[in-house]
Amino acid sequence: MPSPHAPETTDGASRDHRTAESPRTCADTGTTEGPGTAGVAGAAPAEQSGHDAGLLVLRLVAGLTMAAHGSQKLFGWFEGGGLDGTAQFFASSGYPAARTMALVAGLTEVLGGLGLALGLLTPLAGAAVFGTMLNALAVKWGGGFFAPQGVEYELLLTAAAAVLALTGPGRLAADRVLPLPRPHRLVHGAAALALGALLAGAVLLSRS
Repeated sequence: MPSPHAPETTDGASRDHRTAESPRTCADTGTTEGPGTAGVAGAAPAEQSGHDAGLLVLRLVAGLTMAAHGSQKLFGWFEGGGLDGTAQFFASSGYPAARTMALVAGLTEVLGGLGLALGLLTPLAGAAVFGTMLNALAVKWGGGFFAPQGVEYELLLTAAAAVLALTGPGRLAADRVLPLPRPHRLVHGAAALALGALLAGAVLLSRS
């Protein structure tokens, strides 16, 4: 006999009620959806877009700054010394084969900087800038922290290159159209930075 205090419920209605309240698992994300999760799901794309936009700004500023700095060495643009002036600086800093070193440094800065700006082969581009700036830090070390005599400028570019190598370029990058492993993995960036540091150390050991 049905209870006078509770409405009679059929088995079918009970199943419908449980289905409506039970959480669902999204096949494409592996996350569980239930009451109140729609706002969280909606916030994820916005958060990712902000992440990508921030990385794009960092890439453009650091990469184009580095490329412009390299063009001073290679072409004498932006009141730079060109290859001859840069070679004289390298010779006075104790580097052998100063003109060759100037050419390598200029090419590394231009190509590495443009790679960062475009988000192209980002771990390698970041490692190229990272290694070059390690040499710059070593040359200027001992002059204090603040620019122009100190290492303030070089340290910021070194850190920016390391960050981009480790995090990857984000979705607004040329790497998205290349057949590269996705998503970007920390190990790729760490390995690239280790290679950049190793080559930078070898160059520094050649100084007299």
